[in-house]
Amino acid sequence: MERPYIRNKEGVRLLGTLAGSMMTAEKSAGEKTSGLSIRHLVRSNVKLVVIAVALAVGIRLFVAEPRFIPSNSMDPTLHIGDRLLIEKLSYRFHPPHRGDIVVFEPPPQLQAIGYRPEQAFIKRIIGLPGDTLAVHQGQVYRNSQPLTETYILASPNYEMNPVTVPKEALFVMGDNRNDSNDSHIWGFLPVENVIGHAAVRFWPPNNLGTV
Repeated sequence: MERPYIRNKEGVRLLGTLAGSMMTAEKSAGEKTSGLSIRHLVRSNVKLVVIAVALAVGIRLFVAEPRFIPSNSMDPTLHIGDRLLIEKLSYRFHPPHRGDIVVFEPPPQLQAIGYRPEQAFIKRIIGLPGDTLAVHQGQVYRNSQPLTETYILASPNYEMNPVTVPKEALFVMGDNRNDSNDSHIWGFLPVENVIGHAAVRFWPPNNLGTV
């Protein structure tokens, strides 16, 4: 005599076993998929971080970088605590211009007395190669012509005999003429020492804008 109940019971057991196996397989597959997703996410994030760091370093080295004004040598144009964006790319395509405010590494004559290369200066370009500069009775002369300088704090209270800027060099001065360590003291600035020119002041907020 057939025993359908027993067969049904065995069938239920078999179905239960199969269902359990399927659930275990699905769980295992889900765990594997989850593990792969996490690893993929980690790898993607690491790649993004590496790319972001590389871009930041590249921009700082070749395009622009922030700088902080530590002294009053550029008063009244720039003040202690101002933060500037220094643009570094354009001088790769054209030479500096008269009137540009530039950031530069100390020239060799200053490094020889202890200034470190990272101790950057910021001054205004007054003379280009071939220009002759002089200071007489509170007036700066370029190529025997008096300069109209609305940006200075006060007229210079010193005299400087005529000097001619050599090739591949610049003559730079601070806008605070009587409190600036610049070319009238230590001479010419090699063009190769220029890091870039001041493009934008981004701090303080009430004085944002181009320089």
